[in-house]
Amino acid sequence: MSEKYLRLAVVLLIASLGVYAVLTHRTRARERAAREAEEAWLALGPIQNHPVRSRIYDVNFSREFNDLNETQLKVAQAIGVPPVADRDAAEHLKTKLVRLEDTDTYVVDSLTHSIPYLIPSAKELLDLIGKNFQDSLAAKGLNPNKLIVTSVLRTEADVAKLRRRNLNASENSTHRYGTTFDLSYWNYVKIPEYLGRPYEDVPQSYLRATLSQVLKDIHDQPGTCYIKFERKQSCFHITVRK
Repeated sequence: MSEKYLRLAVVLLIASLGVYAVLTHRTRARERAAREAEEAWLALGPIQNHPVRSRIYDVNFSREFNDLNETQLKVAQAIGVPPVADRDAAEHLKTKLVRLEDTDTYVVDSLTHSIPYLIPSAKELLDLIGKNFQDSLAAKGLNPNKLIVTSVLRTEADVAKLRRRNLNASENSTHRYGTTFDLSYWNYVKIPEYLGRPYEDVPQSYLRATLSQVLKDIHDQPGTCYIKFERKQSCFHITVRK
């Protein structure tokens, strides 16, 4: 190799090393800045609520959510599955039912008198309520919480067992048809943290009010659902209409 090409190779090598050093320095600087930002983020403590209004109000449960069982039952019988005797019989209706699982917006409670199945349109309604609830919390400056589904499809055996405990329980419940689910308005599941920082608690009254507003918005849309405020069970009893 001639002296000319040797010098050129040395210059190129030095230049490459210089570029590598600069890029390495910038990469390390960015990584250091990212670590410092993360430490500063975590050091801020719990993620607080920042309500956009000083107070969030419930809708009037008794007035807005007063669809009678007889009204809900007609729709449930028309669009739902036939009543099933027990859990084994329900397994044969999987082509007409969708199994509920916990999602990012709601959890299925430890069901004692029902099984986690709904007809597809009822599942879609539940998903919509869950999504709108999270969106509404965010719009109000409140931290995320999940809804709790407390009752779903009841078999004949479930209804009989429930009536032995509660004589006021309806023998001809809309829960028998896979069209209906109950949502607790009293209890919610707090999402624990975001990127290592815990969320500050949201007042229960704000969660309840937000849910009631979400349900009213959906209920007011023609042909969507029926809702009954269940005071003793601390839940909203919801039946899809199509």
